[in-house]
Amino acid sequence: MGVATKRSSKVRSPAAWRGIPPIMRVLYITDPQRTGGWLAEAFATESPSEIRLQEVVGSAAGLARLRDEVFDIVLVSHDALQLDALELIGAYRASGAEGPIVALGTQSEQEMVVPCYEAGADGYVCVNTSTTRNLIWLVTRAVQRHELIRDNHRLNLAEQQRLQREHEEAQRLLVEQRALTGTAEANRPCQDASLLAGFLEADVHLHLPQPLIDHYRELLRTYVIMGSGNLCCELRRLAELLAAAGVTSQETMQLHLFVLEELVRGLGSRSTRHVMTRADLLAMDILIHLAEQYRRRYQQRAHAPVQLLLPGFDEELPHVL
Repeated sequence: MGVATKRSSKVRSPAAWRGIPPIMRVLYITDPQRTGGWLAEAFATESPSEIRLQEVVGSAAGLARLRDEVFDIVLVSHDALQLDALELIGAYRASGAEGPIVALGTQSEQEMVVPCYEAGADGYVCVNTSTTRNLIWLVTRAVQRHELIRDNHRLNLAEQQRLQREHEEAQRLLVEQRALTGTAEANRPCQDASLLAGFLEADVHLHLPQPLIDHYRELLRTYVIMGSGNLCCELRRLAELLAAAGVTSQETMQLHLFVLEELVRGLGSRSTRHVMTRADLLAMDILIHLAEQYRRRYQQRAHAPVQLLLPGFDEELPHVL
C-alpha cells in the first residue's frame, strides 16, 4: 500500500508550491515487508522539488545512518509487529537529535497522531487515506518549523552573547570611571574580568546624607526612562544644594557611580547600553549645572557688593572747618 496519488487535472501555478525547498534529502526507515519504491514513485510524480530518498531497513540501521549523515527529514514506517515507530522516534529524540521526523502507517490518523506527537514526531500520515500532496506539505511544514526553531535558537544565543558583552563593557567603564574619581579600589590594575565585579561591589563610603543618595537614585531612574525632559529645574536645584553644601565634582561623580552601579546590578540579564548612555548624559548635565553654580559663587565673592550713594548725595561734601 502507498499514499494515494490522485493527480488534479488543473495545472498548479508555481505560487501553489511556494515555500517548498527545491531539494530535500529524505531518509526512509522501513521494515523488511515494505519497500520505499512506492514512496519514491509518489514523490517523483507529485513533488515540484528534487527528493533525494534513501532507504534503510530496521531501527538499528536507521539510527546508524542518522549518526553518519544529515537529512532534511526522516520518514519512519510504523508497524506494531515489525517496526515500532514510536520507540524509534523516542530513541531518536533521547539521543539529542532535533531534526524533523514523520511517521507513516496504515492506522488512522485519529488513532496515531497524538501518540506520535507525544513521542516527539512532527506528524503522522495514514498511507491508505492521505495523498502525496498532503505528505509533501506535511514534510515541508515540518522542515520549515525546525528551521525556524534553529534560527530562533541562534538569535537567542546571539542576543545572550550581546547582552553579556554589554554587561562586561559596562563593568569596565564603571571601573575606569571609578579610577577617574580617585577611588582606591579602582586604582589597582585589573585584567581579570571576574575581579571587575568585586571592584564594583566594593563598599564606597560616601560622606553624603542618605536622603541625598536616595533622591539621586530616583533622579537617575527617572532620567533613564524620560531623559532630561522636565528635569532641568530639578537638576538646577540639586546643583544649588550641592554647591551650598560644598560638595565637590569628585564627590558628585562618586555619588553618581555609586547609584549607577546599583542600577546596573539590578538589571540582571537586560541590556545596559541604554542605561549607561543616559547615565553619562545625566553626569554631564549635573556637572555642568554644578560648575555654573560654583562660577556664580566665585563671581559673587570676587566682586563684593558696593554701597551706592543715595540720590542727592552724589556731589562732594564740603569740608567742615
